[in-house]
Amino acid sequence: MKTNPVYKREIMVSARSFKLALMLLVFNGILALVALLNMYSNLAQVRMTAEVQYSSFLDLYLFVAVLEFMMLIFIMPAITSGSISGERERQTLELMLTTKMKPSEIVLGKLASALSTVFLMIVSSFPIVSLVFVYGGVTLKDVGLLMICYLASALFVGSLGISCSAIFGRSTLATAVSYGITALSVVGTYGINEFVYYLSGMNMDSYLVSMGRSVGSASSGNFLYLMLINPLSTFLLTIARLTGREQQAVNVTDWFGDHGWNLVTANWTVISVVLQFVCAGLLILVAIRCVESWKRR
Repeated sequence: MKTNPVYKREIMVSARSFKLALMLLVFNGILALVALLNMYSNLAQVRMTAEVQYSSFLDLYLFVAVLEFMMLIFIMPAITSGSISGERERQTLELMLTTKMKPSEIVLGKLASALSTVFLMIVSSFPIVSLVFVYGGVTLKDVGLLMICYLASALFVGSLGISCSAIFGRSTLATAVSYGITALSVVGTYGINEFVYYLSGMNMDSYLVSMGRSVGSASSGNFLYLMLINPLSTFLLTIARLTGREQQAVNVTDWFGDHGWNLVTANWTVISVVLQFVCAGLLILVAIRCVESWKRR
C-alpha cells in the first residue's frame, strides 16, 4: 500500500517535536488531576454519607468529552490554516509541485496529519475515560458514537482551515479567516436564530395588542436549519443522549420557539453529521483546485 509522502513526512516531524510531547503532557495532566479530584471527592462523600454518587463519574466523562471537543475546535484551525500557506511562504510549495505528487495528495496529506495529531491526543485520554467503565453508565458503543461526532467536527473545521490556507497567501490571514468562519458557524448561527426569534416575539406581541386575540407562538422559522452546520449543537445533542440527560437538554423543536417535528428535526444529529462531512468534502475540493491553479502558474 502506497503511503502519502506528505502525510509520512508531517507525522515524522510531529512525532519528533517537543511541542507534541508537551501538549500531551499538559492535556493528560489536566485530565488526570480532575479525575483524581473527582475520585477523592467521591471517597470523602462515601465516608460521610455511606452513599456512592455514580452520577459524578458521568460528570467526569462529560468533562473529558467537553474538554476534548473544545481542544478540537481551537487546535484544528491553528494546525491546518498554515499548512499550505506555510509551504508557500517557505517557497517549498513550488518544489513539491514539481514532483510526481498530485495536489490532492498534498492537501489530503496535510489534513490527515492534522487529524492524526488531534486524535492522538484524544486516544491518549482513554485510560482516564476508562475509569467510568468500572462503574458503568458508558459503553464502548457510546464512545464510538462520540468519536464519529468528533471526526465530523474535526474534518469540517480542519478542511475549512486548509481551504483558507490554500486560498490566502499568508498564514496569519488564513488563520484569522479560518477562526472567523469557525466562530460564525458556532456563534453566528446561534446569534442569527436568537435575533430572528427576538424580532418574531416583538412582532407577535404587537400583533396581539392590536388584534386582541391569540395567534401562533414566535419562532426563528427556517433559520433553525442553520444550526445543522453548527458543530457545537451536534456535540451537545450527542453527549446529552450518551449520558442519559435528554430531559435536561432542550429538544431541537424547542430551540428558538416551537418548530414542530419533521424529518429533519427527528434525525437532527445524523443529518448534521452527514452535512458536515459533505461541507468538508466541498472545502477539500476547493483547496485542491487552489493548489492546482498554483501549479499551472
